[in-house]
Amino acid sequence: MAILVGTCSWTDPTLVRDTDFYPSGVRSAEQRLRYYASIFTVVEADSTFYAPPDPVTTAAWADRTPNDFRMNIKAFGLHTLHPVAPARLWKDLRDELPAEIARKKNVYASHLPPPLLEESWARFVHGVDPLVSAGKLGAVLFQWPPWFTARSTNRRYIEEVRERLPGLPLAMEFRHHSWLSDRDRDSTIKLLRDHGITYVCVDEPQGFPTSVPPVLEATAPLAMIRFHGHNAENWNRKGLSAAERFRYLYSEGELKEWVQPICSLAESSQETHVLMNNCYQDYGIRNAYQLGRLLEEGIVGELVETG
Repeated sequence: MAILVGTCSWTDPTLVRDTDFYPSGVRSAEQRLRYYASIFTVVEADSTFYAPPDPVTTAAWADRTPNDFRMNIKAFGLHTLHPVAPARLWKDLRDELPAEIARKKNVYASHLPPPLLEESWARFVHGVDPLVSAGKLGAVLFQWPPWFTARSTNRRYIEEVRERLPGLPLAMEFRHHSWLSDRDRDSTIKLLRDHGITYVCVDEPQGFPTSVPPVLEATAPLAMIRFHGHNAENWNRKGLSAAERFRYLYSEGELKEWVQPICSLAESSQETHVLMNNCYQDYGIRNAYQLGRLLEEGIVGELVETG
């Protein structure tokens, strides 16, 4: 079983500013990534959600990490149907926008003329190519907005994404309960499995329209679990930073309960990524280290028992 454990950020301001995770001499972007990658085997880059990946940057990420390191890249917000400020688009594409669109505070994919939208997908692929060439791209993570429900048009959009990104490993996390409802769960899993897309299992607060139950399914060679914590009070509060929303430190007892389910999921996949998204200060770092140790102990113990 190949189980890689890490966090969903290595540059969160509260981690860099408020903790001593990085030694005093580790200050540059290059030094921080090299240091992080000397401890963990996988990480998630969320900056690519806010601005599309630049091949110069992704080439640097590939160069600064070990050969067996994996990096998951968040899909650009435009492609996950989120609103995006025009300034976040590539400058030459922004300059080609119709005047009435360029003046908007935010634009959606549907606002772009088809040729510009096509070009935006091609440039995203070009942006992640250095990681692909280095064998270090884990997956492109599509984290859908809460209003992306399990209706037929959205299912077709998932198929369209697969067609636009042929050959790239894709992972999808849903943030509306309808996808895992009793009515739609089986069809959701089948849709992803049929297209070789990783279903992202989640651990998160329950009881909200945006909550998805902690269902474990392997729908592609790569399996993935993202831990968001259990901060129900902040889950849907407006105006909070991501760090405050996911401010939750798992106890060792909570993490122990996940060892066997993770190992079972890993038996159904070629590689499993376990990512802590409770990125407040060093909470994610501490829990990733704890869970990695618990998984090692659990796997060794199972091997001893089975001889």
